[in-house]
Amino acid sequence: MGNTNRQQRGQQAETVALTYLQQQGLRLITRNYRCRRGEIDLIMQHHDSIVFIEVRYRRNRDFGGADSSVDRRKQDKLIMSALHYLQRDRQAAKRPARFDVIAIHADRDAATQADNIQWIQNAFQAQY
Repeated sequence: MGNTNRQQRGQQAETVALTYLQQQGLRLITRNYRCRRGEIDLIMQHHDSIVFIEVRYRRNRDFGGADSSVDRRKQDKLIMSALHYLQRDRQAAKRPARFDVIAIHADRDAATQADNIQWIQNAFQAQY
């Protein structure tokens, strides 16, 4: 399986997650925020909060679900990237912030695509 297919699936999963979250009332601030420390898939606003969102896609749950793939190392990268973003956007830094995970599983038995999506709000905390 090539990197291009993996990247395409990742982009498709992000688009599915974005559409789902917008239907839940979140507003997109930026997509694929990159800095030296890492990347944040989606940065959105939910009510008064800035939400840093990691999107995970898995074809099956054999080795744990998509949500369990956000390990401590990945969390640390997301936290450092979020801090970088907040240092650059002083207005956003004044608001509450949280880290969410969108886990998407390719479950053919699901009645709708939304049945494949698990939205984990406050998935982890910055420990500093």
